[in-house]
Amino acid sequence: MPALPARPSTLACVSPRAALLSGLATAALVLLAVWIFELPLERAAILAPVLVLVAGATAGLVVLWTRVGWESIRKREHPWRIVALIVAALVALVVLSALGLRLPRE
Repeated sequence: MPALPARPSTLACVSPRAALLSGLATAALVLLAVWIFELPLERAAILAPVLVLVAGATAGLVVLWTRVGWESIRKREHPWRIVALIVAALVALVVLSALGLRLPRE
């Protein structure tokens, strides 16, 4: 049986800097999951691929909707007025939350 030709390693195509940054980002996501969800470190490490996938999907959605919103605002007659209203609403939400305002529950 003839020997198969050696395939070049795909890992050699990744720069050491990119690999280091990816590892640090993954470790940060694992530690964040441990802190937020109070998981054991071992369980969070096993879930690392899922955490990376969810973080990537979330970042993609944020970028998508930010671009959609930005393009929509740019086409308006008074775009800065809309931006000012959005910022004012967010500031009001943060201030009222910081003051401890609680909405009535039914």
